Amino acid sequence: MKRFMNLRPSRGATLFLGLLPFIIVAVFYLVASDMRLTENPNDKLLPSMASFSEAIDRMAFTPSKRTGEILFIGDTVSSLERLGLGVLISAVLAMLIGIPLGFIPFLRAGLSPFVAAFSMVPPMAVLPILFIVFGMGELAKVALIVIGVTPLLVRDMQQRVSEIPVEQLIKAQTLGGSSWTIVMRVVLPQVFPRLLDAVRITLGTAWIFLISAEAIAATEGLGYRIFLVRRYMSMDVILPYVAWITFLAFLFDFMLKKLTYKLFPWYTAGKEGS
Repeated sequence: MKRFMNLRPSRGATLFLGLLPFIIVAVFYLVASDMRLTENPNDKLLPSMASFSEAIDRMAFTPSKRTGEILFIGDTVSSLERLGLGVLISAVLAMLIGIPLGFIPFLRAGLSPFVAAFSMVPPMAVLPILFIVFGMGELAKVALIVIGVTPLLVRDMQQRVSEIPVEQLIKAQTLGGSSWTIVMRVVLPQVFPRLLDAVRITLGTAWIFLISAEAIAATEGLGYRIFLVRRYMSMDVILPYVAWITFLAFLFDFMLKKLTYKLFPWYTAGKEGS
């Protein structure tokens, strides 16, 4: 008797099942929007497709009358610069701190409790401190992403290093490898793809910190624009921006996953869906 756990969908069925939730949500929205607009043509909560089209044209294709710039492009570039810089700094710190913590017992004994305690600090609670220390410029927004993401990556790196079979480390020492050589030739090649995986998983968290910082103090950016137009209940602008942020997050997740599999094909061996 075949069990459900052993059944595998075909490629076409996989595509259909992947699109089905989006189709259901879109149909539900269209029906709900039509019902609300029929009752009140001026309703702003669930705009029509025509309203979305006009808002997208105004934000993404028509230069601003005040600055002459395309607001949508400017917001996207600003947000991606902050996000990319913050995540890059976090990933580098994770390697520089997480690998020694997992590899050297004395460092682990001394710093691991501090890193664990620091990771429990709510990053949003220190945002006012960041604005006081770094001012209202770009540095405070990037620092919030770094403070929020780095502890997660460091702890993940420490855990991945500690999971390396001790037999490999003993064998490398038997062959005459120094601590530095073992880190570079044994540890780093094994944990680097796991770092990319960890970065991919924490991207959603990084987006949360970015949008939060932009909502409080920014003059451009995706989060700034959403919170700017919310006072006018401009759902025709807010919803496309939210959809664009979701698409960017999904795209980066996909690209990092493919990059990991391309650079480290051994990492995907035997994995489901690889």
